Amino acid sequence: MFYQLLKYIVLGPLLRLLFRPRIEGLENVPEEGAAIIAGNHLSFADHFVMPAIVPRRVTFLAKAEYFTAPGLKGRLTAAFFRGVGQIPIDRSGGRASQAAISSGLAVLRKGRLLGIYPEGTRSHDGRLYKGRTGVAAMAIKAGVPVVPCAMIGTFEAQPTGRRLPRAMRITIRFGAPLDFSRYAGMADERIALRAVTDEIMYAILTLSGQEYVDTYAGEAKAAAQAEARARAQGRKGHGAGS
Repeated sequence: MFYQLLKYIVLGPLLRLLFRPRIEGLENVPEEGAAIIAGNHLSFADHFVMPAIVPRRVTFLAKAEYFTAPGLKGRLTAAFFRGVGQIPIDRSGGRASQAAISSGLAVLRKGRLLGIYPEGTRSHDGRLYKGRTGVAAMAIKAGVPVVPCAMIGTFEAQPTGRRLPRAMRITIRFGAPLDFSRYAGMADERIALRAVTDEIMYAILTLSGQEYVDTYAGEAKAAAQAEARARAQGRKGHGAGS
């Protein structure tokens, strides 16, 4: 009930008014049956804009931090994300990654659409980063197609750090479903997982036209933050020595 209320009465119409989304390739999203929608991740707004325009319900795997913040604001945020159909996942790796895959597979086994960002986190600079292999493991184990999706313009509308989005037109582009049935039974083979993931990322790249970086987004973001801190400390040291 809460999901339908947000999608069709509250949030959906607001997002359409704010972003005036241009939709391309929506016919590539299956009208029934399980499938994965794998997209690039440029903005906080991505979580809501794409599900708002897909006729079927899309369940996303979202970082656990959205569900664990303290205080009243944290509880309200958690309730909102659960209400819009998002599932919390721990991104710390190891057993947490397996738990995330299990959560995704549970959605797919119910014949639903699962949304996922293979990059694992938002791009801090608008470029497309190396995909993590969880999406491949789920696609192979569940035997479902993967629909590549490109969000275009959401980085400019709401880059990392900007609380409120700008009103501007964006594009949401869906590509033809990718079939990975040839990898059946190979969900535990690293070379197969990497091959599938790279094919998905190439399809997203073709749709989005972004610059590609063969590094994980989290690592690139951490390196950029470290470099910014070093520059700031250098400026302070220079000022103190002047």
